[in-house]
Amino acid sequence: MSRTSLYRFAKDRKANVAVITALTMIPIVFLLGMTLDFTQALRKKQQLDAAADAAAIAAVRPAMLMQTDAVAQDAANAIFMSTANKVVGLTAIPTPTITITDVGLQRTVNVSYNAASLNNFPKVLMNTASWPISGSSTAQAASAPNMNFYLLMDDSPSMGIGATATDISNLITYTASKYQSASSSQNCGFACHETNIAHDGGTKDNLSIARSRNITLRIDLVTSAVNQLLNTWSNCPQSGISGGVMQCMSALNNTTYKAALYTFDLGLNTLASLTTPTSAGTQVSNIALMPVAYQNCVVATSNCKTDNGTNIAGALTSLNTIMPTPGLGSNASGDTPQEVVFLVTDGVEDKIASSCPNASFASNNRCQQPLDTTICTTIKNRGIKIAILYTEYLQLKTPNVPVTDSWYMSWIDPYDEPSSATGAIAQKLQSCASPGFFSDVQTGGNITQALTDLFLKVASSTASLTK
Repeated sequence: MSRTSLYRFAKDRKANVAVITALTMIPIVFLLGMTLDFTQALRKKQQLDAAADAAAIAAVRPAMLMQTDAVAQDAANAIFMSTANKVVGLTAIPTPTITITDVGLQRTVNVSYNAASLNNFPKVLMNTASWPISGSSTAQAASAPNMNFYLLMDDSPSMGIGATATDISNLITYTASKYQSASSSQNCGFACHETNIAHDGGTKDNLSIARSRNITLRIDLVTSAVNQLLNTWSNCPQSGISGGVMQCMSALNNTTYKAALYTFDLGLNTLASLTTPTSAGTQVSNIALMPVAYQNCVVATSNCKTDNGTNIAGALTSLNTIMPTPGLGSNASGDTPQEVVFLVTDGVEDKIASSCPNASFASNNRCQQPLDTTICTTIKNRGIKIAILYTEYLQLKTPNVPVTDSWYMSWIDPYDEPSSATGAIAQKLQSCASPGFFSDVQTGGNITQALTDLFLKVASSTASLTK
């Protein structure tokens, strides 16, 4: 070919699009092939990841936590393989690596796998027949521990408030002069029953009036709540279990629970030392308001100067000397149960003390104040859990109640603002409780359900994926 012909050929632009297209088809085909193979490999990885998640969770479910590591490993392997066998397009069905680690009551399970996805374009993608894929999943849970529960119920006069706004209104109505002679506890809906009412010129104790008029008091709701916990619960998911919530959960969790039952007012009152929930349940009917002889006289009828009657910190201090150092709650030889305090209270202390660091009222060394949480810290530092049900201190003023209570307004209301759920009373109790173990219920609310829910929260164990 002459030099002229070559020059004309080089300058000719005819069909250049076809040439460029032919040249670009090579990387396009490469990218399409790689994208297709990668997408399919990613889809298979998602399926195998889901299988690993399910396998890890299966090995830490409550029923499986009662089994040996070998049994749990077999269960996890079976769950993984049931899904892996259905994944098509792998070079081989992967066998998972399952690692189980037990520390105390806690089990951690890791499920990992390595596999390879068959490529549709093995010559396009780096001349390989498969795309490697791998993954892992970790789940963790703790088996439910054996526990000793110390039920501590407030039976002080303030628990004599009506259970609902209607009960409060009725109590105020039926303690008016129309129904009884003048006395210091007339027109009263709050903490004003007297066993020796004649001392103040009255004829009927307000507690007797409440009973005769079928007025429900807060102490009645507390008694009902403890009864469901220890004696009768109709909602146990497992048939054939007699007793209350505690016996039901003991059977479901395959744990051993014991219970002790106390009330407190001026001090700690023992109704049942640590025993089986069923035995402790026989003492529920003995939960009752502390006696008040007459105005400014809580117990004795001589040399009375004050009607204080709520020493929460004192009761916790006494209980702290009774409770042993807790263990992990496992069934291992030498281990001991965990220890849990269950406190039900309206949260206001009314006691004789040498000083009142948190109070604005002190007379005759009588302190009315929110709970001093120092003893709570001492108990929790021992490894003992504290669960608290706060029966909210109703704001006894209009429009909440028909008649504003002057004593309440003077000495309690400053700690009950801006609301009973957010004031200093609630804040101190929440600080006293172990993390996550604080609950509150308003006047008129379902104390029985609230106490049951709080117990279930303490006693239950859940499994979760951690990675």
